[in-house]
Amino acid sequence: MCCRLEFGMKASGMRMVTRSWSREPGAGPRGIGEEAAPLGRGEAAAEGRKSHRPMRRQRKAQSLSVAYEASDDEKGEGTELLKVPSWEPQDWQQQLANIRTMRSGKDAPVDQLGAEHCYDPSAPPKNKVKYIKQTSAILQQRYGGDIPASVAELVALPGVGPKMAHLAMAVAWGTVSGIAVDTHVHRIANRLKWTKKVTKSPEETRRALEEWLPRNLWSEINGLLVGFGQQTCLPVRPRCQACLNQAMCPAAHRL
Repeated sequence: MCCRLEFGMKASGMRMVTRSWSREPGAGPRGIGEEAAPLGRGEAAAEGRKSHRPMRRQRKAQSLSVAYEASDDEKGEGTELLKVPSWEPQDWQQQLANIRTMRSGKDAPVDQLGAEHCYDPSAPPKNKVKYIKQTSAILQQRYGGDIPASVAELVALPGVGPKMAHLAMAVAWGTVSGIAVDTHVHRIANRLKWTKKVTKSPEETRRALEEWLPRNLWSEINGLLVGFGQQTCLPVRPRCQACLNQAMCPAAHRL
């Protein structure tokens, strides 16, 4: 039902006509000066529950960080790149393949000798006996006759160095904890320029190799290079003429 209200405009002598609609179900908004119709019990309760209902917080969308290797043109801010070695030797994969070929016969001393020959021949005999007695007593007292299962505990034993500790972890426990580097691996790695700079000790060579050599090759590299050093890349007068790496070996051109 519609009603008309007239307001006189004294200043302009004009009349403004405002229409207001009565409040009925489905009707439009209330007009000026119209009072709201009282709510019934059910409507009032529903209105009260609605006004006190807590607002649900919208969950923030979780963003996924995807790492990928992009080209120089694709690199930009917010791009997370996969870590790649900052340096690696030239031709090392072909050199390693050639060493595998030369070692395919498995006929080097390291392939034939048993555990009774696994000792350092340069160590004084008195020290060997002393180390064996001390280590045996420690293993009985602390480890029930077994050997430790960590590199830190192994190198704490008398006469055990990093090379033997990493070998023990691989052979006894099936864990690749690092590269076992002896004098053969140390010498060949420097001859092939497998270290970014010349290293002065086997332990320094181990750290240099582990910086770039893929981890899945760590357990293989010791046996390959030791046998290669015993047969071909000898400490004195290496047999470069019989080596498949002669053309790409930096040391072959100086020897």
